[in-house]
Amino acid sequence: MPEPVMEELELLVEILNRHPLESLRKIAESEGIEYYRLKRLYDKYYGKYLTVNAYIDIKRLGIRSFVAFLSVPPDRLMEVARRVTRNPFVSYANPSFGFKNGLSLVLYVPDDQKELIGEMLSKYSEDYEYYEVRAYPYSGDDNFGEWDLSYDYAILLDILNYDARTPITQIAKKLGKTRPTVRYMLNRLREDEIIIEFNALIDMNVHDRGVMGLTKHLDEEVLNRFREYEITVGVLPGYGYLLEWFFSSKEDLGSKVLEFSNYVEKLLIEYFDPIFKEMNDRNTKTRFQRMVKEDGSGYRSILEF
Repeated sequence: MPEPVMEELELLVEILNRHPLESLRKIAESEGIEYYRLKRLYDKYYGKYLTVNAYIDIKRLGIRSFVAFLSVPPDRLMEVARRVTRNPFVSYANPSFGFKNGLSLVLYVPDDQKELIGEMLSKYSEDYEYYEVRAYPYSGDDNFGEWDLSYDYAILLDILNYDARTPITQIAKKLGKTRPTVRYMLNRLREDEIIIEFNALIDMNVHDRGVMGLTKHLDEEVLNRFREYEITVGVLPGYGYLLEWFFSSKEDLGSKVLEFSNYVEKLLIEYFDPIFKEMNDRNTKTRFQRMVKEDGSGYRSILEF
């Protein structure tokens, strides 16, 4: 696959962020761009280097997010990873090495099942630790919703989360619904603020390494100190903060560890491996429809998988 022209790719991202769900003809008219020029850009990059995805408020659906770290022997890493990534309540799993050698996980767990996390993780490893993660800065809001939708909405959320520009006709066929019904369902998700927004995201595997650190105290100067890096911050209620830096394997790993370790008490290196990406993508593509009971009455048990 040829390397993308970044100016073209960034232009398409800007346009789709302004018009995430509109047809190309409507977008061309709104933006004053020749339709065939826009279509050439779209056909060249969409689905290959970027997609539009729904940003879902999992808190509104009664789901808490956690990070977990499992010790796994090297000779069992792939076996355990395959088992873990078949569990829809595991959002992502990556190889990691540091204060725990094995796997780092992101978990989406129903509020009423948070006490089962230890039992769930013990199925994969005898040595683990986990922490709840909230958005930074932390609001302190502990008001979680619940799943109160039909099962069809779980399928719709999966489609929109994977590719929000999937044609309405295709979605209607998948759900066995009419186009107006699908539009109603989509509007309801937006009006109920389950879907917050739609974002055009570039997926080029620019970052294939990450340094994740846990600290009990956050010096906000760290955000300015590392402005040249992509960095995320999360709040770990009852513990402190999670910092994650993303970078390329072409950069010197040793210097990154020395540099970042000054700001955290616990540190590990994550490897964003293509094999794991494939397993994660396969899992998340049908996440909600496997998390939710088919009668729509709530979530399945996180221990079922």
